[in-house]
Amino acid sequence: MLGLIPFVAMCFSVSLWDRIDPMLFGMPFNLFWLICWIVLSTACLWAAYKMETARDKRDGRAQ
Repeated sequence: MLGLIPFVAMCFSVSLWDRIDPMLFGMPFNLFWLICWIVLSTACLWAAYKMETARDKRDGRAQ
C-alpha cells in the first residue's frame, strides 16, 4: 500500500499541480511537485521495506 501513495500522487493529481506558477526554488510548480514525489517515493518504499523486514523477524521467517 505504501508503494501506491507516490503512484497516486504523481498520476491522479495532475489537475491539482498542472500549472507553472508559483515558482519554487527556481522551478515551475509542476516540476517541483514531480521531483518532490520522486524523493518521497524513496521514503515510502524504505518504510515498506522496514515494515516487511520487521514482520518477517516477528514471524520467524528471517534468514
